[in-house]
Amino acid sequence: MRAAVFHGPGQLLSIEDRQTPVARPGDIVMRVAYCGICGSDLHATEPGPTPLEAVLGHEYSGVVTESASADFRPGDRVIGLPLQECDECRPSGQGCRDRLGILCPRNRIIGLSAVAPGAYAEYVRMPAHHALKIPDGLDLKHAALSEPLAVGAHAVRAAGNLLGARVLVVGAGPIGLAVALWAGLAGAREVTVSEIAAGRRAKAASMGAKVTEKPEPAEVIFECVGVPGLLRQCIDLAPLHGRIVVVGVCRGEDRIFPRVALRKELSLQFVLGYTRDEFALVLDMLASGRIDPAPLITGVIGLDQTPAMFEALRHPGDHAKVLIDPSL
Repeated sequence: MRAAVFHGPGQLLSIEDRQTPVARPGDIVMRVAYCGICGSDLHATEPGPTPLEAVLGHEYSGVVTESASADFRPGDRVIGLPLQECDECRPSGQGCRDRLGILCPRNRIIGLSAVAPGAYAEYVRMPAHHALKIPDGLDLKHAALSEPLAVGAHAVRAAGNLLGARVLVVGAGPIGLAVALWAGLAGAREVTVSEIAAGRRAKAASMGAKVTEKPEPAEVIFECVGVPGLLRQCIDLAPLHGRIVVVGVCRGEDRIFPRVALRKELSLQFVLGYTRDEFALVLDMLASGRIDPAPLITGVIGLDQTPAMFEALRHPGDHAKVLIDPSL
């Protein structure tokens, strides 16, 4: 099969022929229909712990071609949580024995590990117990956005009651836009999205949010960028008894003044990932039409175009979610 392979920081992804995966007991193999390019993938190719020879891609939809599970058969349309348990838990076929999901330190993220190749490829293998069938009538292209939408759902759920609240979302990338969508569905009185890129501000506005270039005070603030200094800015902006939910992954050290947060009795919540229930919720909302994911998709490319687009996305612009279609 063809795949886009990461060989090292500073190098373009390489389109290569790789061995097509084979289903192990409890696994499925799917033909990838679409895979999103995620900001986490971009960060993973910077100097750091991501192994060389990795095939990235953890936001995917596809069609089962081989199944070693009684729950799936060839032809099933599926998405899945991109998780692979450690070697101690995987043989059970029941997932993490500690039920920690993505929070387990021994978990491997599909597409961010050399032993769990991702979906920047024609085929991908995953544990069947993490797969979910796509409802009839739901476009595979839209289903591929289940992962970032589940991140947004998880963040909004962690924030608690938003009914009648004024919400600020910092960052209008795919995750920020997903959070804004869910905040509106959760009953927020007003959802404002702060974004420095004009194209992304326009995208947020087209999806019904109020937009601004500079963050404004709000009762609930979602930090969806992960840049040093932003958390401190959110603490400064928050009112008495405000809530801050940290969704963006800051990969460097950061500094805050705890006394500022203390004097306002702020609540600070860090969130990571999602649960299977949140993936199921996303599928239901997509299938019912209550969430329209189409505005999030700003490009569909083939594998051959992936290396150049991957580098272009390192510089925030007008794009939200770019999908790879390996069949192109």
